[in-house]
Amino acid sequence: KQGLTGRVMFYTLFMVLLFGVIMVQYMCPSEDRALVRFIPRFNFSKSDLYRGVDFNIKGDDVIVFLHIQKTGGTTFGRHLVRNIQLERPCECHAGQKKCSCYRPGKKETWLFSRFSTGWSCGLHADWTELTNCVPSRMGPQETPKNLPRRNYYYITILRDPVSRYLSEWRHVQRGATWKASLHVCDGRSPTLSELPSCYSGDDWSGCTLQEFMDCPYNLANNRQTRMLADLSLVGCYNVSTMSEDERWAVLLESAKRNLRSMAFFGLTEYQRKTQYLFERSFNLEFIAPFTQLNGTRASSVEVPAETQHRIRVLNKWDVELYEYARDLFLQRFQVARQQERRQKLCYCSVTSSKSCTFTDGLCNWPHIALNVLIHSRLSCGLKKSSDNGISAVEK
Repeated sequence: KQGLTGRVMFYTLFMVLLFGVIMVQYMCPSEDRALVRFIPRFNFSKSDLYRGVDFNIKGDDVIVFLHIQKTGGTTFGRHLVRNIQLERPCECHAGQKKCSCYRPGKKETWLFSRFSTGWSCGLHADWTELTNCVPSRMGPQETPKNLPRRNYYYITILRDPVSRYLSEWRHVQRGATWKASLHVCDGRSPTLSELPSCYSGDDWSGCTLQEFMDCPYNLANNRQTRMLADLSLVGCYNVSTMSEDERWAVLLESAKRNLRSMAFFGLTEYQRKTQYLFERSFNLEFIAPFTQLNGTRASSVEVPAETQHRIRVLNKWDVELYEYARDLFLQRFQVARQQERRQKLCYCSVTSSKSCTFTDGLCNWPHIALNVLIHSRLSCGLKKSSDNGISAVEK
């Protein structure tokens, strides 16, 4: 009789667990469908995929936002200063471009970005500039040797290369120049012969897409790869040190390496997943959900297929970098969701079906009581992860 009772209890437990798993899949269809066609191409280490930083906003840690042009960085930057739940929210005033993002109890910033510290290291400073400039700009840290050094957590946003390129062309066509950019590398800015201009006059307003593509010195070409790489590896802007393909191959590998080591990066095309991964990485939460807007000025431009092909050829290193980044991004998202599902399982005790306790680790299946219930809503997460639903990209 006891053996029969044990078997009944085992099968009952098994059916309850099976029902819970089915409910989880039923209640989370959008997330599963979003990745159903994703097949990983690259093998990443556990340290590359399991992202989570011990960000101490009350200590000395600093988040550094590397803002690449026309990737939706302005929108994301506003999220950082206006849309995060903080013990001491950033102070933003009408008519002022910068906000004061101070730590609790200190008049010291925890965020290095356009909307907090301004362009302190130059307009749209790249990885080479920021990593050499930020520590000195944040002030000398006179700390005893037995205390840890300040942590700088670099973050960035990437965008589909063709869309980003078209967006930059439209922006330049309207008169943007970014002439104030310093492009400092190995202690100096490039000479005019090292970095010639694509136009004469104050700006390049009114330029056609053909003219934009024809300029061999256009920094829009492979901008994301260049801005994420260590330029000192290739002699900075001196292109005579090696062949073009060799130079860009070195830059691409450097950009990939730096991207992997960053505390976080997001993709413009995946706004809600970007929000989710940032929140998981830094243990911070946004107030309002990110919104995916696909109707931008770049998307409204009708570009023939052959022109799109030429843009992809001009930006072939960015195309390769983006494919790599997208693969890493989606693998990180999958891993983060799997972790969350394990952590959000709700176990109900045998004595009271209304009593639930949240676990904060992996499932300890051998010790689960008979009356186990998987809370499907919680295992889906507290937020929906669909990429629908402040604006996603710069127009």
